[in-house]
Amino acid sequence: MGVMATIALAHALAASARGFRVIPLTRAKLPAVRSPHHRDPESPPCRGACGRLGHGIHDASADPETVRALFAAAPWATAYGIACGCAPHHLIGVDLDVRPNGPTAPQNPRGPGDVTGRNGTDGPAALARLAREHGFTVPRTVTVLTPGGGRHLWLSGPPGLTVANSAGRLAPGIDIRGSGGYLVGPGSAAAHGSYRLAPGSPVWTPAPVPPALLRLLRPPSPARLRASSGRRPSERPPAALTALVRFVRESREGQRNDRLFWAACRAYETGAGAQLAPDLVQAAVDIGLTCREARATVASAARSAARHLQPPAVWPPPLDAREGRRGGLPGTAQGGAIPW
Repeated sequence: MGVMATIALAHALAASARGFRVIPLTRAKLPAVRSPHHRDPESPPCRGACGRLGHGIHDASADPETVRALFAAAPWATAYGIACGCAPHHLIGVDLDVRPNGPTAPQNPRGPGDVTGRNGTDGPAALARLAREHGFTVPRTVTVLTPGGGRHLWLSGPPGLTVANSAGRLAPGIDIRGSGGYLVGPGSAAAHGSYRLAPGSPVWTPAPVPPALLRLLRPPSPARLRASSGRRPSERPPAALTALVRFVRESREGQRNDRLFWAACRAYETGAGAQLAPDLVQAAVDIGLTCREARATVASAARSAARHLQPPAVWPPPLDAREGRRGGLPGTAQGGAIPW
């Protein structure tokens, strides 16, 4: 095992000693243990029932012998991931991205929580604005600085509640890591730099998620989706939806498909996608996309939103599906209500 893998293993064992379940990662921040089924692409999906290592996040363990076995199977690992949604911490990761030169965004296409400016995306500012508008305080908690200038906040969720993974659903620049996802742990080395604790950060004790923020993380209820989609076609869409159309119309060359996809995802997530799709397509055509391109992008957004609104698979997997694994696995990013 190389020096980088040895360092990553030491940090992973420190995390597992506090009850966090970990897996080794590559420099690309992907699970490092190769799937035992890689030579048989036609095999049915396996989450570890075969008893072998190499099932990504489903390998995650807090058992030190299992952690060592995972790193021994991936001596090229330079990082480690911490599984979210698992007892005892029920970890929720808030990934705050900072992109100084990213694409522009509408002034307020999704309501009070949207903070993007002419110079890029500012996840910390977006979270601060959500906190002001929804009446919660961002707690002092474990904070990991990322190589790109962003940060990961670790929060502890309540038992029995599934928080799913999402990207940009609360606001651009805020991604959520929940059940079935993972955070890159402090002390990891990735292709673009290292992950480290912020100065003054607590080390292994995530703060409880504020109740108001937790409400935003819950997926839309079926009743809310029915209410959103039950609007008569003749009714004028709310201002937040017309802002999505304006967002597309303001796209510059090189941004058009991305912004159309983003706006269409937001519309479908609120149940208004079918109603707004013709306006979004027309806006895209008006700025230079072909009708075929625009319709394909909106259709892709509809499929993406439908996947995100599905409840995630059972997590963690049942104990009897993991009993045969070496060392034994102890019982072990997509939702977010749009704050309009």
